[in-house]
Amino acid sequence: MRENRTKFPQKKTQMYQQLQELPKKYKVVALVRMEKVRSSQLLPLRKKFKGEVEILSIKDKVAQKAMAALNLPGFEKLAEKLVGQCVLMFTNMSPIKLNILLGKNKIMLAARGGDKASIDVVIKAGNTGITPGPILTDFKEAGVATKIDQGTIWITKDSTVAKKGDIISTKLATLLSKLDVKPVEAGIILNSALEESLFYKQEELAVDVEKYREAFVQAHQEAMALSIEIGYVTKENANIILGKAAQQARSLAIESGFLTEDTKKETIQRASGQAKALANKLKNYTPQ
Repeated sequence: MRENRTKFPQKKTQMYQQLQELPKKYKVVALVRMEKVRSSQLLPLRKKFKGEVEILSIKDKVAQKAMAALNLPGFEKLAEKLVGQCVLMFTNMSPIKLNILLGKNKIMLAARGGDKASIDVVIKAGNTGITPGPILTDFKEAGVATKIDQGTIWITKDSTVAKKGDIISTKLATLLSKLDVKPVEAGIILNSALEESLFYKQEELAVDVEKYREAFVQAHQEAMALSIEIGYVTKENANIILGKAAQQARSLAIESGFLTEDTKKETIQRASGQAKALANKLKNYTPQ
């Protein structure tokens, strides 16, 4: 009969202890699924967010047990999302803000077979430093013109081997990796998050910042136009409203023949024009 385990690997024990402590230290716990994320993406994030975000790579079963033991509101929902290889992020910033910042911190990665090119993939002309061999066939299949000079393969001209959005084959991915060409832009998206017992799904964390910015700009313009139209004076529109009122007053003064220092020239010119027009009518008038 199998005995119950009483000792666990030190790494798992340490992880369990961290998962007991960190949720009490921070207001937000965010989950990242690693299916489409590479570990190389985490290193620059750890450096960039040092002091603001603690990033912990976890084992799902250990994390589930730790969260169950915490018995804190909302953690049961987050525990349900812990499937496979995951990363937890602990922070005091809003999970929506964290998701936006993660989206901005994208990096270029080497391609794997089946990846989609994020950019037009161009192999630049020059010395590859690679010795001739079977790889020459890969260059030829990719449509890259080459020559052999001084024992190495040279690319004779810039060659576009894939367009943005194209699926990169395994063979091409291997060639690009040897040439240190990184055509895949990668970012990290939160799968879910918990903020003081409030649970967020992935779609609730996604915010189109540009769309909201445009909406705010349009709302500001419309509010400004309305306030000017109705004469509601604010710090932002005071000069425009006063200028509009001054123009309207000036036009009214000229129309009514009210002389001021600002309107006398236009008023006299208007009166003179009206007098000339009347004189022409009288000149051409023939009594019936």
